[in-house]
Order: sequence, then structure tokens, then C-alpha cells
Amino acid sequence: MSSKDWIEKDYYAALGVQKSASSDEIKKAYRKLARESHPDHNPGDPKAEERFKTVSEAYAVLGDEAKRREYDEMRSLFGSGAFRRGARGAGQPGGVPFDVSDLFGGGAAGGADTRFGGGGFTDLFSSIFSGGGGAGAPARPRGPARGRDVETEVALDFDDAVRGVTVPLTLRAPGVCDTCHGDGAKPGTRPTACPVCHGAGVTTRNQGSFSFSEPCRTCQGVGTVVEEKCPECQGTGGVTKTRTLNVRFPAGVADGQRIRLAGRGEPGERGGPAGDLFVQVKVRPDELFGRTGDDLTLTVPITFAEAVLGTDLRVPTLDGAVTLRVPPGTPSGRVLRARGKGVVRRDGRAADLLVTLDVVVPAVVSDEARATLESFAEQTPPAAREHLDARVRRVG
Repeated sequence: MSSKDWIEKDYYAALGVQKSASSDEIKKAYRKLARESHPDHNPGDPKAEERFKTVSEAYAVLGDEAKRREYDEMRSLFGSGAFRRGARGAGQPGGVPFDVSDLFGGGAAGGADTRFGGGGFTDLFSSIFSGGGGAGAPARPRGPARGRDVETEVALDFDDAVRGVTVPLTLRAPGVCDTCHGDGAKPGTRPTACPVCHGAGVTTRNQGSFSFSEPCRTCQGVGTVVEEKCPECQGTGGVTKTRTLNVRFPAGVADGQRIRLAGRGEPGERGGPAGDLFVQVKVRPDELFGRTGDDLTLTVPITFAEAVLGTDLRVPTLDGAVTLRVPPGTPSGRVLRARGKGVVRRDGRAADLLVTLDVVVPAVVSDEARATLESFAEQTPPAAREHLDARVRRVG
């Protein structure tokens, strides 16, 4: 990804969002498009693979607040066409033609790196207008570049999320070629210094009053060329690999939580550090238990008689059962608390199980039960509804 890419590519359009889109809207759009175009879901479809690369590249910039701000600034300055071939200066009918390639070195592979892989908006102007890119200044080769971050999603059972679990996670992502160990050369040969830049990775040329340093177009800024390419990776030094990681999810991991595994993303370039792996957690719902924060929840039906007379209620937990006392006269919706039967927190203390009582009213009763209830009603004072009756009389 080059600075020229930032000017010429509309990453907002690639994700199908407006420039004013929030971070959450950008993230949601990326996940949707990445799922639809992922190579695993579209085997043998080169167009889908290209779409996946495009949306991943767009999210790599727009998903990072600093890079997005830098991208917007650069697009605002160069995106109007004022620096394209044949553009004319304001008020100058015969303005000097100026191609953005003159700044960034032509093709994408030869462009100046962004912060995602080296330099960026700030480095661009320091290269053009500072002493670092002045005539006679030594050319600086491209240094190590950090690998890209990788994001994936994993679904956990409710019980595993509460207790914690280790899950083997299989990923398909770029990795270092095992045949050439990343240098791109056929086994038994080695890359040689670029004959144009002599290993510097950049070249310097004069244009008018300015001296420009740009990545070498012959070696694409690497500083070396491969004469006999590795048959496995075709000289790129990298291949798509399938790897399995054992990922530990701590007890109490919540639905929607994002786990960061440092250094488990794509490998870096030219000795740079690897990116990070972000795992989005999806927790499957349980047929009995729910969750509020670190407390577990459970709804238990009781009969009218149990609510009136009280009872000892045996309820399940994730690791056994407990007995809760339902006091006489318990209304529907009352919550009983089983302490220490919820999620175990990081400090080792467990949250609670909250049991909501649901008084069940039978739709059909026997004649004997009806007679008993009628007798009960005669001996029971009516519910206090005076405040309601007063309102009925006023509006009636």
C-alpha cells in the first residue's frame, strides 16, 4: 500500500460507507463485506479474493483513527486533480503538467510506503521539502515494516464462555515461504544488490528546484533483486499458510468481546514485527441461563399455591444445584439470589445467580379445585384498588 494508493483509491467507496461514517459503521461494513468475499467462502473465485484484499486494505486505513485522519488530509490536498497530468496552476493558463507519479514513483509497488508499511503523509513532505530529500542527501532504504493485523471470529458455548476454555483456531493468512525462508530466491542462490540503487532501495532525482527521493522502481524499494525465483513463492518470499493456534479465552468472556493476541497477525516485512490477531467472540445462547454483567440469570416457574404458602425450591446452577427458600406470599417476578453461583471474576470472586420467580396461573382447573378457590376467595380480603376505583368514578 503506497501513498499514491491513498490519493487514487477511494476506501470509503470500497466499504460502501460515507466519509462521515462512524468507526462502528466502518467496522460493521468491513465485517459484512469480508465475510461475503472471504476466500474460504469462495474457493477458486479470483474476483472474490480480489474484493477481499480491497476491503481489507480499505479497513486497514479507515479502521485506524490516525491513519484515517492522515488519509483524509492527503485526499483533501491531492484528491481534486490539481496534481494530475495536465492540471494547471490557479490563474496560470499554461501551468506546468505535473503527475502524481512524479511524487510517488509510478506504480503501486514502487510507491512510498504509508505508515502501515513505512512512511506516510508526514514522511512524504519531509522527503520533498526537508533536507532528508535534498540534493546530495544519502538515500534511505526502506526499513522493516510491521505486518498487518488480522481479525477473525469464534463462537463459544455459553458454558465455555463462563468457565473459560482453550480453543484451537485455524487461520489462513500470508506467511514466510519455507522453501526460500522469505528471500524469494531459488534454494542455492541468493538475492543480489540492485544494480540501479546499489542496495539503497531508493533513488534520488532532480526536478526543477527540488530533489526527490523515491523507492527504486527496479527493486521496488527492497534493495535487492532475485534473478532465480523460488519455485514455491515465485520470488515473493511469502505464501498463504494454514496455521493452528491454541487460544485461551478467560473465564467470563462476554459476547462481542474482542481479544487481542499480540504478534499473532501477518508476519512483518524485511525483519519487521508481526501484526496482531484480534478475535471477536460470539457466545451461543444457553437454553436455561442468561447473563447480566457477571451475574447469571434464570427464570423458574412456581405454582400459585407455592407462591402463597412458600416452598423450598431446588434450582440448577452451572456446577450443581442449590436450594432457595421461597417465602410465603411471594409475588410473581420476585428475584432470589444464589450467591457465588455466577461468573468468576478476575479477582477470583464469583458473581451471583439471580433467580426470577414466575407464578404460573392454570388455564383450566377441576371442579373441586374451582370450589376450593371460590372458598379461598370468600375468605380472602380483596386487593386494595381504592385508588383505581376513585379514578374510574371520575372518568366514568
